[in-house]
Amino acid sequence: MNKLVNIKINGKKIKCSPDITIWQVARDNGIEIPGLCGHPDFPPKANCRVCVVEIKGRQKLATSCSIKPEEGMSITTDSPRVKKARNFNLELIFAEHIEKCPTCIRNTNCRLLNYAEKYKIEIARFSDRKGKRKTYKFANAVEIDGSQCVDCRNCVDACSLLQKINYLEIQGKGINQEIVPAKNTYIDCIYCGQCALHCPVASAQEQTSWEEIDKLLANRGDKILVAMFAPSIRVSIGEEFGLPHGKVVTGQLVSALKNLGFDYVFDVIFGADMTTVVEAAELIERINGKKNLPMITSCCPGWVKYAEFYHPEILPNLTTARSPHVHLAGAIKTFWAQNQKIDPKKIVTVSIMPCTAKKFESRRVELKINGLAPVDYVLTTREFAWLLKRKKIELGKLKPSEVSTPASGGDSAGSIYGASGGVMESALRTAASLICKGNKICDNRLDFKEARGMAGIKEAKVKIGNKNLRIAVVNGIGNIDPIIKRLNNYDYIEVMACPGGCIGGGGQPIPTTPEIRKKRADALYGIDKNAPLRKAHENKGVLEILKWLKTQGKLNSQVLYTKYIKRS
Repeated sequence: MNKLVNIKINGKKIKCSPDITIWQVARDNGIEIPGLCGHPDFPPKANCRVCVVEIKGRQKLATSCSIKPEEGMSITTDSPRVKKARNFNLELIFAEHIEKCPTCIRNTNCRLLNYAEKYKIEIARFSDRKGKRKTYKFANAVEIDGSQCVDCRNCVDACSLLQKINYLEIQGKGINQEIVPAKNTYIDCIYCGQCALHCPVASAQEQTSWEEIDKLLANRGDKILVAMFAPSIRVSIGEEFGLPHGKVVTGQLVSALKNLGFDYVFDVIFGADMTTVVEAAELIERINGKKNLPMITSCCPGWVKYAEFYHPEILPNLTTARSPHVHLAGAIKTFWAQNQKIDPKKIVTVSIMPCTAKKFESRRVELKINGLAPVDYVLTTREFAWLLKRKKIELGKLKPSEVSTPASGGDSAGSIYGASGGVMESALRTAASLICKGNKICDNRLDFKEARGMAGIKEAKVKIGNKNLRIAVVNGIGNIDPIIKRLNNYDYIEVMACPGGCIGGGGQPIPTTPEIRKKRADALYGIDKNAPLRKAHENKGVLEILKWLKTQGKLNSQVLYTKYIKRS
């Protein structure tokens, strides 16, 4: 680290590192400088020019997101010259952005609108110039609305620098530039939604389903409406309501869904326990049979789409276990429906997910059970928050409620599924117990901290029972290439497409930064540390359902397993 330097911002003396930007120094010292295109996941681009500041002795204004402090530098963030330039730039940005505020799920969390109000911007000073731009839709998951794009290029950085997919490209130059999908047919979107998570103005966003859910809740007829929420949602949704990052709101989440009008609310952690038991048994079987190793997790639909399109040769290595919300929905529409004497055709399941790719997963025909899709709708965390805000439901003020369970004794252990390494750690806990069953001196570990953390690639050798496993965790699809090239070095691999895993998913609250991802992950591990049940195979409800499925013929495979498709 270089020697600290002394600078002034708005007359305030500050000693700071010369290795960070003026914008970061200001933020760390409680001085707000507005900005749209800056994000800690990317190098500064200085495209929006909303963060301009005046530096004493310099003729031109400078973008604070791209300039580093120097000894003796004196910076002003609110001089008349800065205000005039900043407001002018914001007015030009509004000319690029067709306002669709009444139905935009970012309406209550929009930096552009906030700046317009704070700085008294004339948003219609210049005529809109992108009204005829196209909207590009990627399956049923994500879209890029060119009429709202402000040319910040964050979506391109997310797709190329962060995820290394390179599906989004810049077409044209100057005022005619436009974000478009790649024409190269050897490149395809994996629906991870990182473009949406990093877009400051909802030009890149999820293809929404909240409108359909809103209508269903208002006019349900004879339908039974069932909500399911993912492990990571409980530590992120609170941010949409001003609660601290990583605040655990599980009980309030259940109350919010019931206040919206859902008849039943289930926790996908139960489904995660089902997935763990199925996947751990498959891991042991493959290791003992030395077949299709390394086994690779398949909970992440963005990763599955990547494997199907870019590396179909490794599809036999993916576990055949379905993902947690699909497992849970399958149990609801079979075991639970039978016990409750409800026609499965009347059950409508809605998954609240941190993920845009789950929308695509829910439409996979191979997941159908007796002709019915297990999951009928997927809402992102942002869509769910928008629904609550429209109904004026204040999440933080609700009293906690209990979840429903599809079987008795449904205490669950799968909270760590929401963080990178969590799926693997949960499966290893169960695999170790199954291998050590009846052997008191066997190495039956509970914690596998080697799989945790925010490193892009985590590798380790772990011992479960009498077996030594070589494991790897890929944290973000941008880190997959080195692992693909040396698959033979491993026995078991977890891959999550989004940085941090589901806690950094493309459907999570905005902003999502490295610091925020860590706080959400820490909260999940805190839940796990204090949980009365930490091993999925000890979930009596899950065991009851699995035992029942074994007596149901082909229904067993329909509910528990899946297959993959080579895509081109």
